[in-house]
Amino acid sequence: MQRIQPANFLFSARALRDFGDGFVAVLLPIYLLALGFTPLQVGVIATASLLGSALLTIAVGFLGAQHDHRQLLLAAASLMIATGVAFAVVHDYALLLVIAFAGTINPSAGSVSVFVPLEHAVLTREVTDAERTRMFARYSLVGALAAATGALAAATPDLLTAVGVDRLAGIKAMFILYALLGLLGGFLYTRIPQHRPAPDPGTAPALGPSRHIVFKLAALFSLDAFAGGFVVQSLLALWLFERFDLSLSEAGVFFFWAGVLSTFSFPVAAWLSRHIGLINTMVFTHIPSSIALMLAALAPTLPVVLILLLIRAALSQMDVPTRSSYVMAVVTEAERAAAASFTSVPRSLAAAASPALAGVLFAASFRAWPLLVCGALKIVYDLLLLTQFRHLKPPEER
Repeated sequence: MQRIQPANFLFSARALRDFGDGFVAVLLPIYLLALGFTPLQVGVIATASLLGSALLTIAVGFLGAQHDHRQLLLAAASLMIATGVAFAVVHDYALLLVIAFAGTINPSAGSVSVFVPLEHAVLTREVTDAERTRMFARYSLVGALAAATGALAAATPDLLTAVGVDRLAGIKAMFILYALLGLLGGFLYTRIPQHRPAPDPGTAPALGPSRHIVFKLAALFSLDAFAGGFVVQSLLALWLFERFDLSLSEAGVFFFWAGVLSTFSFPVAAWLSRHIGLINTMVFTHIPSSIALMLAALAPTLPVVLILLLIRAALSQMDVPTRSSYVMAVVTEAERAAAASFTSVPRSLAAAASPALAGVLFAASFRAWPLLVCGALKIVYDLLLLTQFRHLKPPEER
């Protein structure tokens, strides 16, 4: 019997997790508003969740070089289970803040979580340099397609009202489903073989010869993430709800198709990177997506807004597999878990600040400004990345 590769278990676990993140990102603002909280408080919850994710990822960066990655993934899956149950039963705002901070709720429906650096390190061990970007494209494709399907599933509470289930009760049931997905993901992680750390791990730093490269990348990625935090999926949903009075079902359909477009951009990114390089692919697909977002902020009608946002969705995530592949390529094998963590942590920390700022802008009725700020800062990031790293090639491009 042919042995199932560890990558397949990780792909399946990511699909389950991102399916949950997909519907939670859409339902989170609706749920919090239904509990009586303000848009500013919604933004603060999003900030707390991203900040907590950053701190957890810091811990993983230090632990990843010294502990079995499978055990750390199982611990993260357990936290996901606890988070889903807690959100379903807790109504107090202060407690929800604590749960968002300490748990795995993801308002961005993307790869901003404690799971990601661990999965990156495991996956990179499974492939050659030539296959690495293609593997990360498949990994991202699976997650994005699952997240898109999850966004579509966000309409479930509205559908349940037709059979007499209260809408709030339906949303709570979706958080319980989120917890069950964490349980299934944990089972998949048990199928990953153990990977023992190197002898005497305490004698070697988590980052060694690639420290300067990682820190410079982390600084640039933090700018990108700070910009993206102004338009995390929960806040983009809130903007559409408040500006155009979109229904939950309509929002779910939109985010589904946005996710589908993002999904099929990943293999295109892998193909494009083989012809123009990883850095060029990251930059020259990202800039047009930021322009589309800024135009959407100023567009007068819903159809034009949705078209521009779909164009953005088709381009904005093409840097995800290429970015992951690039980081893994320019560091040594021993540094990979730490590099993935230390480039994710500043992203999470920076992204944690901007949702609260976006909430302030929403509360002050400057609803277009979060989208404009996001687009402008992302363009600055792309230009800096191009100037700083265009000459540092991964092995397959030398």
